[in-house]
Amino acid sequence: MSSATPHQAGTAPVLLVGVDFGLPHFDGELEELGLLAQTAGMQPVARITCKRKAPDAALFIGSGKADEIRALAQMHGAVEVLFDQSLSPAQQRNLERHIELPVNDRTLLILEIFAQRARSHEGKLQVELAKLQYVSTRLVRRWSHLERQTGGIGARGGPGEKQIELDRRMIGDAIKRTRERLVKVKRQRSTQRRQRERRDTFNISLVGYTNAGKSTLFNALVKARAYAADQLFATLDTTTRQLYLADAGRSVSLSDTVGFIRDLPHGLVDAFQATLQEAIDADLLLHVVDASNADFPEQMAQVERVLQEIGAADIPQILVFNKLDALAEERRPSDLQDQYEVAGHLLPRLFVSARSGEGLDNLRRALSSRVLATHLDMTPGDAVELPDAMP
Repeated sequence: MSSATPHQAGTAPVLLVGVDFGLPHFDGELEELGLLAQTAGMQPVARITCKRKAPDAALFIGSGKADEIRALAQMHGAVEVLFDQSLSPAQQRNLERHIELPVNDRTLLILEIFAQRARSHEGKLQVELAKLQYVSTRLVRRWSHLERQTGGIGARGGPGEKQIELDRRMIGDAIKRTRERLVKVKRQRSTQRRQRERRDTFNISLVGYTNAGKSTLFNALVKARAYAADQLFATLDTTTRQLYLADAGRSVSLSDTVGFIRDLPHGLVDAFQATLQEAIDADLLLHVVDASNADFPEQMAQVERVLQEIGAADIPQILVFNKLDALAEERRPSDLQDQYEVAGHLLPRLFVSARSGEGLDNLRRALSSRVLATHLDMTPGDAVELPDAMP
């Protein structure tokens, strides 16, 4: 199945490819891949999907479908082909030779977006590490010169060592240096966290699927000016501000973290450990959900998987179903606060609109209630008692 998309001037035209292996989260419209491509400065001009029981070892999709992709790319003037699934280095190389165009996958696309968006020193280091780890497995992608051998006086590798081995060693050295620099950054963060702990600060972290509206909610709560936009990965660097809760009579520390996404590259999870540490060390997680997205259950499941992976699954949560203003009247909930089951636990849920401010007073009261209840030593997963006041 294929379809065309209008091409916008000034952006690189790309062809999107998705393969349905029967998994429940397959995006048949390739909507998320298209958003990722646009976020990276590309413009999808055509989309094609197919079904397979298993990936083809050489071409991932088989030679017949590869021929179809090549013809479709030529027809629409695509300069690159993007796959919604991760490709092995060999599959990527074989596809490029067969289609005669650059071929990249979802993993590299996410890495490229992170590279464009990182602003802090820590964020740039984390992206650099993730990209180095990705590139280290793909040294033989397009560069035929890597097969030549070097030697002679002054050659670092000695006689007979292949250029690819030199490159692999240089990348290995770069990975080691970047990891050492990240260790220093983590040490600095630990010092900052200890200072907050000495001040008896209650720490709240916003987590959620990318584009759920975390930064807009963060700005609405703390009157900050953190960058927020209707796009994927608008925020990469953790921002922390003080939030005063009148009903609790004290301030808490509120952190906005990087958004999660389906099939988040493992290298990014590892590399962003320092940023995600804010979520790991939180006393409470605000799991922000895009209530207007029909796929929100799957998005929530993806967030829970990453929280499990980074060791933050047992931290108490409040679910914040955002974008209430984007819901059609018939989909609006009768109650703006209730409970919702996640992994066998009933969690408190509040519906809000970070953009219009609806429901934010309920959220502030719920946070105050949670802060005041900390001395009760609640067990992870217990429902937070919400205030009786309703709008």
